[in-house]
Amino acid sequence: MGDIWRSNQREVIAVIVLAILLTLYFSTHPSGPTTYVMTIWANQCLILGLAAIAQFFAVIVRGIDLSVGAVMALTNCIASYLIIGTGLEVAGGILVVLAVGITCGLINGMLVVFGRIQPIVATLATGSLFLGIALLLRPTPGGSIDYDISDVMTLDIFGIPTTLIFALGIITFFWLPLRKTGLGTGLYAVGSSEQAAYQSGISVEKVRLASFALGGFFAALAGLFFSFVTTTGDAGIGPNFTLNSIAAVVLGGVLLRGGIGTLTGALAGAFILKTISSLMFFSGLPPLAQPLLEGLILAGAIAIGGADVLRVKNRLEVFGK
Repeated sequence: MGDIWRSNQREVIAVIVLAILLTLYFSTHPSGPTTYVMTIWANQCLILGLAAIAQFFAVIVRGIDLSVGAVMALTNCIASYLIIGTGLEVAGGILVVLAVGITCGLINGMLVVFGRIQPIVATLATGSLFLGIALLLRPTPGGSIDYDISDVMTLDIFGIPTTLIFALGIITFFWLPLRKTGLGTGLYAVGSSEQAAYQSGISVEKVRLASFALGGFFAALAGLFFSFVTTTGDAGIGPNFTLNSIAAVVLGGVLLRGGIGTLTGALAGAFILKTISSLMFFSGLPPLAQPLLEGLILAGAIAIGGADVLRVKNRLEVFGK
């Protein structure tokens, strides 16, 4: 039991905090814990949750992805053109959107791996490029999404929000199996020490490329779910999601220095962040004070992540002496 706690304590703490916040949220919401309220909450949380997962795959290998929001905006705008029509056309549109996201991630990865450019610089540049394309596609919000697929993905099944089922599915059928694969091991090895990973026979370049490709995939998935919820395309959605995705991974116990953290923790961090925002909305705070408090939470989360990096660095220096 002690070993399980030590290996998952960050993740467990994030889930406990989320449970407490959820109790507060549903007890203060005017309508209470109805299926409708839960569905709206889950829809909002999952969009940021998918963006946080995209950020997680960059951070776990000692990187950072400042293009997450831009990829979301680009794929959202593309979706507003393609995800309409017959079932076959909708399915084809979804595949194109996801392929665009993976391509964006691979571009980031190639700049970092083969171009030897720092992730923060590479993704800042590509983020501007992706956002520019999104603005060309949708100078103003518009377009539409097939209402049938939108309803299926954003309503509920027997009282359980579809988006919540989807989130649990990602953890159960994607993350847990991935951790047991060579790629899963490689992500943590590269994040902990590239040199040690290389000496262990791990292809550092392939792992980093895969991590950015996965990040692009989940950023596209976030853009896709944003499309399902809003049924329109908007090139201006990016910046907030980029910053909040960083805060979410830190709140979920993922260290910015890489090598420590889980996808589940990042997802929980995103749900925590959105639940706090919802609590502030129903708390009666002046509307102008809410962005201030959200900014303080964001700054605090990133400061905590930076303090963790500094603490580890100091321990290593002491050990070296």
